[in-house]
Amino acid sequence: MSLEQAIAEFRSRFRGTVLAPGDNGYDESRKVYNGMIDRKPALIAQCADVADVITAVRMAKTNGLRVSIRGGGHNAAGLGVCDDGLVIDLAPMRYVRVDPSSRHVLVGAGCRWSDVDHATHAFGLAVPSGIISTTGVAGLTLGGGMGHLTRKYCLTIDNLLAVDMVLADGSFVVASADENPDLFWAVRGGGGNFGVVTSFLFEGQPVSTVCAGPMLWHLEDAADVMKWYREFITQAPEEMNGFFAIMTVPPGPPFPEDLHLRKMCAIVWCYQGTIEQANTILQPIRDYRKPAFELFMAMPFPMLQGLFDGIYPAGLEWYWKADFFKELSDGAIARHLEHGSRLPTWQSTMHLYPVNGKANRIGEADTAFAHRDAVWSEVIVGVDPDPANRQKIVDWARAYYDDLHPFGAGGAYLNFMMEEGEDRIRATYRGNYERLAAVKAKYDPENFFNVNQNIRPASAADVQRASGSA
Repeated sequence: MSLEQAIAEFRSRFRGTVLAPGDNGYDESRKVYNGMIDRKPALIAQCADVADVITAVRMAKTNGLRVSIRGGGHNAAGLGVCDDGLVIDLAPMRYVRVDPSSRHVLVGAGCRWSDVDHATHAFGLAVPSGIISTTGVAGLTLGGGMGHLTRKYCLTIDNLLAVDMVLADGSFVVASADENPDLFWAVRGGGGNFGVVTSFLFEGQPVSTVCAGPMLWHLEDAADVMKWYREFITQAPEEMNGFFAIMTVPPGPPFPEDLHLRKMCAIVWCYQGTIEQANTILQPIRDYRKPAFELFMAMPFPMLQGLFDGIYPAGLEWYWKADFFKELSDGAIARHLEHGSRLPTWQSTMHLYPVNGKANRIGEADTAFAHRDAVWSEVIVGVDPDPANRQKIVDWARAYYDDLHPFGAGGAYLNFMMEEGEDRIRATYRGNYERLAAVKAKYDPENFFNVNQNIRPASAADVQRASGSA
């Protein structure tokens, strides 16, 4: 059977929509969040259900097509779309079911976090996730998942109870602590290496109204604020989360006009408790270095999750660099200020996300996510809508990263990485890499799922060694 005949048969058996170059909607559907990515797949299979996913996997396997898996399309490197292959697009599989009695939250793989936040908030619950509500559930979860609730409720993967998956041979499995536990271990941080996750079962946490928002300081105060912050966030109550940013003030409300487009530093807080308790905890920083601006108030958790969506709409050009850090030394702070003072565009920024607190008390080998001893996850992003500024944002981010990397822990948060090669992937998984490669060899021995931060299948000898150490 020719490829043309195979595609015709595939279309006839597929409930969703199959798009090819020239079809209406093809160009829009191949776009991803990062406007720097411009790939042209041979086919985009917009899956209506699990049966469509199985059909798409089997069709690609039979016909030797390369496959990428697209959830929310938010991946930094744009790995949800591939050139000349088949995109398994899960966007139509967009549903959330909340069971308030068990606090279980069932989420389709096409959902974004705004879908989950909307559904869970009605029951006074939240699933720990990121900081941008347009982020896809699937990609963020499979890479680990860190955000406003990390210090109290750990990573997203630490709140994951089970996944439904379609494997490289087209079979369907459930992975949980009781079923296929080796696969369940691997998907909690191992990315999209092992199959197509079609749904996620999470445990929701009791979160409704939080005390949250940004405090901003002038850049000349940034060194003092960073030194205060590095001590505070390692000792603060776990209900208090705050990420540090070097940023340019957006040119609009709620920021006062005299601060618009000024380079400043900020801490974006999230506290799970009363506003009186929060203000007591944060009074020392107000006394030490009075913020030039703050918007700290009680707000519904979904409001906090969507606070930055307008600043970062889909389609901007992004270039990402990242590292984990165990400490924030005076030398590192000096380099942060040197490069932060040269933000190349107003949307470019640097964030330090705390990954300590309860997240540190989970063992390094308990999930695939290895850097349980990290205190911060740093991300440096060059961002701009204009492709003419691409080299400028890339050069700035690389120079910033090169100067800070010697202070780092050797690996980076998977979801903040571009395509950076096998050495960086190994550094990210540390001692868990060999075990992941063994799981890969069991469930995807031919590396069918390779458009990702790829873990190569282990050899038979390596599998035996890994199973002996697991």
